[in-house]
Amino acid sequence: MNPSLSRNVSRIDHRQLQARQQTSWAGGDYAVAGNALQLVSEELCESVNLCQDERVLDVAAGSFHASLAAARRWCDVTVTDHASDLTGRSRERSEATAIGIQFVDADAEALPFADQSFSAVVSAFGAMFALDQERAASEMIRVCRRGRRLGLANWTPGGFIGQLFATIAAHAPGANGGASPFAWGTVERLEELFGAYGCVWSARKHVALRARTPMDWVDKLRTSYAPVLRTFASLDAARQKSLRGSLLELVTRFNRARDSTMLVDAEYLEVVVTRR
Repeated sequence: MNPSLSRNVSRIDHRQLQARQQTSWAGGDYAVAGNALQLVSEELCESVNLCQDERVLDVAAGSFHASLAAARRWCDVTVTDHASDLTGRSRERSEATAIGIQFVDADAEALPFADQSFSAVVSAFGAMFALDQERAASEMIRVCRRGRRLGLANWTPGGFIGQLFATIAAHAPGANGGASPFAWGTVERLEELFGAYGCVWSARKHVALRARTPMDWVDKLRTSYAPVLRTFASLDAARQKSLRGSLLELVTRFNRARDSTMLVDAEYLEVVVTRR
């Protein structure tokens, strides 16, 4: 095959996958699954040591937890995400706009900012889902000033959320393309992505996910968390029942509550990269 034609096919496939991913994340209410993650963003901003008047970029911002945490530290905050995601969270966006956060429709793989535009770059469970991992990593480093910091919170592959996605994939094979986003939750992959750009520090942490019952949590996830919602929609009734059973089994395996409620410790990797 002609090499240029091969590269063109790859680019087309990448665009198709990217469009499918954007549609998937826009199809539900991430805040329902993400409201427990405010503490993660607060701790991340502390680890990055954000200070007053720093110019901060939040990449693939989700429900803006990291953005709000940075704004509470009197930083000048810019948010990037897909336009469909930003529009779909109008209430949260209004609250963020009211405290001066700026919004830009942009992909993590093509940030529309000049080199070294920001004194800090953060992403909580967002940039890890970029299809082109190397490109997203290099873009975040590019817009970060030398000697300053990049902060990430990434789910680990063996943790609860990593296993949640593995369970979904087992019931809908072929639904996802590209490298696993949960590789960002391993020290080895982070060194591959960021080691050439600076010093990489990481620590394993946990965030508690709570619900009235495991069944309530699974059913809420099914109707509001976009990747799960779309997977259920693609399955017939028998396979939906099987997936729901597998998700309940997963929660039971991780649940440490001693009553009928759900209390799951979801493991993630907190990362700080100091750019050379």
